[in-house]
Amino acid sequence: MVITKVGLDGHDRGVKVIAQALRDAGMEVIYAGLRRTPDEIAEMVLQEDADVLGLSILSGAVVPLTRKVIAALRARELDDVLVVVGGIVTTEARQELQDMGVEGIYGPGASLTDIVEFVHANVPQLRAV
Repeated sequence: MVITKVGLDGHDRGVKVIAQALRDAGMEVIYAGLRRTPDEIAEMVLQEDADVLGLSILSGAVVPLTRKVIAALRARELDDVLVVVGGIVTTEARQELQDMGVEGIYGPGASLTDIVEFVHANVPQLRAV
């Protein structure tokens, strides 16, 4: 799993807590750090052959940034990657993210157990060849 911050958002305390919880649950987690571009993120997912991409976005740009990351994934034919988004997500943004195919959407105060269970339950068991 690759987990990272996209855009200019520099708040990384929450994403580090989530990364540790996922590691504690037995997952291999690569924390890619702050201020990554959509292309850098997609390239990391490709190089690491990641099953899951976790994006942490606390700015109001959750929809456009996620859209750009998903476009970068698709440009690399990474259509089988589970995308999970955490951060400040309004009701309207939640619907737009779901329309893009994002199934795991978490806001402030989300349960670490819920996040871990969601990832375990939804990681593709056999990726497309």
